[in-house]
Amino acid sequence: MKLVTFKNKSGEARSGWLSGDGVVDMQLADAQLPTDMLSFIDEHERFFALIEEKGLKNLAAHYSLSEVQLLAPLPNPRSFRDYIGFEQHMLNASKTFGHTVGEAWYEMPIFYFTNHHAIYGPNDDIKRPAKETRMDIELEMAVIMGKKGKNISAAEANDYIFGYTVFNDWTARAIQRREMEVPLGPHKGKDFANAIGPCIVTKDEMEQYRIENDRFDLAMTARINGASICEGNYQTVYWTFPQMIERASENDVTLMPGEILGSGTVGWGSLIENNFSVHRPLEPGDVVELEIQGIGILRNQVVG
Repeated sequence: MKLVTFKNKSGEARSGWLSGDGVVDMQLADAQLPTDMLSFIDEHERFFALIEEKGLKNLAAHYSLSEVQLLAPLPNPRSFRDYIGFEQHMLNASKTFGHTVGEAWYEMPIFYFTNHHAIYGPNDDIKRPAKETRMDIELEMAVIMGKKGKNISAAEANDYIFGYTVFNDWTARAIQRREMEVPLGPHKGKDFANAIGPCIVTKDEMEQYRIENDRFDLAMTARINGASICEGNYQTVYWTFPQMIERASENDVTLMPGEILGSGTVGWGSLIENNFSVHRPLEPGDVVELEIQGIGILRNQVVG
């Protein structure tokens, strides 16, 4: 299923799923289903059983897409870790910043906590931070946890996954360049906006793209003002989501349903990797589209 959060014609935020060219409202489908996505994820096994039992999956849409406004599919994640999972991006960005890739990167998946309150959805405007001169995008996929657990091995991690979405890790490179002179990693340069959407694709629907070693053959594309600036594939990832889940949950750290983990940027999926030679830094009016095969297009416009 492709699950969404949307604003209906009355301006109410509701949860549902895509059906053809429209949206099914969960609560209109069955009053036992919740109005918000986090509540659905918390008890998704029970709710999916109800949907299956009552044959709700193939219901006709309650609204056409033109009648609703799609929001971030999970507007209130419980936390948001972002990894650096693609070696090509790591090599490219490190070269631009004048860094070397530390040996530890090849020993463990590295992550930082990003701002899980600064969540944006499809077609939301993204405000450029004040005085920022090198605003950038990052083309990523993200996984949403579906089950509570700790010390989860990579071998069992798939049982804890709820679904996947497109993730744009908006970045203020001028801020980031300065703060990364201190070896603490990026923080303020990535504090202002995390866009996800347009939907969450449940893990069962992604199995058709699975190849060996917990990778998926998924085309990943970034466009700015209609021009392609990156065409990559998730299968080039170095650290997989199961490995990331194992790393996040080790040492008795409890992961909860509704937490998000970002894959890191696919190789060439950000402007910094070419030192902004393929496109100038983002300015108000620029329209960014990130597309991942099997999930959809996440579109946002930069504003001043």
